[in-house]
Amino acid sequence: TAVTQKATFAVSSSAATTALFSTREPKGGASSRRNFLSTAATATATTVVGVGVVRSGGDKDAAFARGRATLEQAYDRYTPRIVAGGKFYASDMKKLIGNNDFAGLVAATADPPKKKSKQDLSKSDGGAADRAALAGGFSDARVLVACDLYAATFSDNSISQKTKRMKEQVEIMRNVTSSIRALALAQSSSSSDGGGLFGGGSKKIPKAEAAQKIRALYVQGGNAWNQYVFVANDDLPIFLNRLPYL
Repeated sequence: TAVTQKATFAVSSSAATTALFSTREPKGGASSRRNFLSTAATATATTVVGVGVVRSGGDKDAAFARGRATLEQAYDRYTPRIVAGGKFYASDMKKLIGNNDFAGLVAATADPPKKKSKQDLSKSDGGAADRAALAGGFSDARVLVACDLYAATFSDNSISQKTKRMKEQVEIMRNVTSSIRALALAQSSSSSDGGGLFGGGSKKIPKAEAAQKIRALYVQGGNAWNQYVFVANDDLPIFLNRLPYL
C-alpha cells in the first residue's frame, strides 16, 4: 500500500518571513533543517506550496537496481555537488535574497559558457575545467544536472518510480531557479522594460514586488529540495551517508 507524505512551506511579507531571510546566523547554523522549516512554518501564509511524495513498495531495492558498485560510483561522483549546492542554497542564496542582491543572484544561477574560446582550444581539457569554474553556486550545470544524474542511478532497463519522483522535484527546482534568475536579471537591467539587455525575457516590475516573488520561489525551491532528499534517502544502503536536508 502506497504511503503519501506531504511537506508544506509558507512564505509571506510578515516579520517571520523577514526573519527567514535575515543575514544574521542563528545559533546552531542557519542551514539546519530545523531552522529552515520552523521559520518558514511560522510565517503568515500568503503563498503556500505543497508537494506530495509517494512511497511505493513496487520498487524492490531500487538503490541496487544497477548494482552496488555502480551506485557507489554515482554516489561518489554526484553527491558532493548536491551537498554543496544544498549548503549554498540554505546559506549564500538566502543572504543574497535577504539583501535584495539581484546581481549576486544572477551570478549564483549563471551557467558556464557553452562555446569554447580560442584559449580553451589550446588547453589539454579543452578549457572544460575553467568553464565549469564559472558556474554559479546554485546553477543548473553545477547542481541540478548532478541531481538529475544521481536520480537516474536508481533505474536500470526501465525508469523506476524512485527516479521519476526525484526528477519531478529537480524540475520544480529548475523552474524555481530559472524564475529567480529572470526576475533578478530584470532588476539588474538598466533598461526600463527589463531583461531585454540580458535575454532574461521578464518585464521589469517594482523592486519590492520582485523581492516578494523571489522569496516565495525560494521557499518553493527549498520544499522541492527536501522532498528530493527524502526520496533519495529512502531505502538507501546503510553504508552510504544520507543526503542532508536544508
